Amino acid sequence: MLVSTNKTMFLARRLRQMEFTGIDPDFFTLNILVNCFCHLGQMAFAFSVVGKILKLGHHPTTITLNTLMKGLCLKGEVKKALNFHDEVLAQGFRLDEISYGTLINGVCKIGETRAAIRLLRMIERRAIKPNLIMYSTIIDSLSKDNLVTEACDLYSEMVVKGISPDVVTYTSLICGFCIVGQLNKAIGLLNEMVSKSIDPDIYTYSILIDALCKEGKVKEARNVFAVMVKACLKPDVIVCSTLMDGYFIVNEVNSAKHVFYTLTQMGVTPDVHCYSIMIHGLCKIKMVDDAMNLFKEMHQKSMVLDTVTYTSLIAGLCKSGRISYVWDLIDQMHDTGQPLDVITYNNLIDALCKNGHLDKAIEFFNKMKNQGIQPNVYTFTILLDGLCKGGKLKNAQEVFLDLLTKGYCLNAKTYTVMINGLCKEGLLDEALALWSKMEDNGCIPDAVTFEIMIRAFFEEDENDKAEKLLYEMIARGLL
Repeated sequence: MLVSTNKTMFLARRLRQMEFTGIDPDFFTLNILVNCFCHLGQMAFAFSVVGKILKLGHHPTTITLNTLMKGLCLKGEVKKALNFHDEVLAQGFRLDEISYGTLINGVCKIGETRAAIRLLRMIERRAIKPNLIMYSTIIDSLSKDNLVTEACDLYSEMVVKGISPDVVTYTSLICGFCIVGQLNKAIGLLNEMVSKSIDPDIYTYSILIDALCKEGKVKEARNVFAVMVKACLKPDVIVCSTLMDGYFIVNEVNSAKHVFYTLTQMGVTPDVHCYSIMIHGLCKIKMVDDAMNLFKEMHQKSMVLDTVTYTSLIAGLCKSGRISYVWDLIDQMHDTGQPLDVITYNNLIDALCKNGHLDKAIEFFNKMKNQGIQPNVYTFTILLDGLCKGGKLKNAQEVFLDLLTKGYCLNAKTYTVMINGLCKEGLLDEALALWSKMEDNGCIPDAVTFEIMIRAFFEEDENDKAEKLLYEMIARGLL
């Protein structure tokens, strides 16, 4: 970017020198300058050069106008680009497929897919033929907006008009079906691509592998991976990381390790994200020592660790009760400029509460707020649970009431923590009142909530109430 800026400024200086010596720059030179300024986002300068073009008696071409519209769109000023489009049409200038492709791409990028469809219909009336790029852009935008049925309708319309889809079109549709969970249709499209001799690219495969892994269908993901390799496409670090994550989701730890340790054989260099997935996965299954070894390996390779890596390891250490190791990691984060995020704080507060360091947990909670990090519902649930179990029910009630007053959207777990705290103190009437409030606020009690109340009633020999809740639990399908 710096080189481009220097070249543009050099060109602008040369232009001024030419003018100073009485030499008028030609139309070609001025168009180059317009293009340079547009790419740098310097639209005021770009339009001033267009003013110079007009002053010299030249007429801007469609290429000039397209460059200006693209510059506005690249800068995020899409509405200005649309207004400019209206102005140039009113002045009798002609626009082409590139003009409208640029505008359609611009409006889709700002999430105005309906406006893009309106543009598509408008150009049809102006005898400009919509092309593959226009259709593919809108299909991609619809797919990402979960409107895959409409995307398919547009795809069918495109095919009827004799416009053949390419890898981009198919990949967008596959992405759309993956987003709405229709993986069979996504796989069907992949097979259709291959049958039509349209080669899927690494991005196509990675979308499908990611969706399959998230659904726990790792065997199918592995098969897609094998098809990709067979098609002579070299796996990249993103695809491999996705597959590793998938194996961890279904607890196939050895398979995840196998992928990780064979990366170099596949010509893939593991990055920070790749290591973070391994550390996170290992910590989740309490293989914290293995995670620590990978963490040390990252240091030995002089890799720049991010907040995700640190937080994953901190979570693992906290859950395994090795909180004393955590403080060194916190210091490292401060020293390397990696900020603690809400997830890091949640893990710390949770570990401190469970290890009986309630005052320290409250200190970290306040520190978190002072640093401008907004606690989420999980933070409050952890803190409320800690207060209740630490014999500070009154404090927990005050915090809980404050949350309700401020309109926080609390979940079943938050209410259940408070109900449990009240039951432990024998305050069953208050627990029932909170249960009613919970349902009034649209939060449905889960199996854990029922079990806590039923156990509490049985312990207080209120068997009728316990049995009534038990029947209700069965009726709701929670048992």
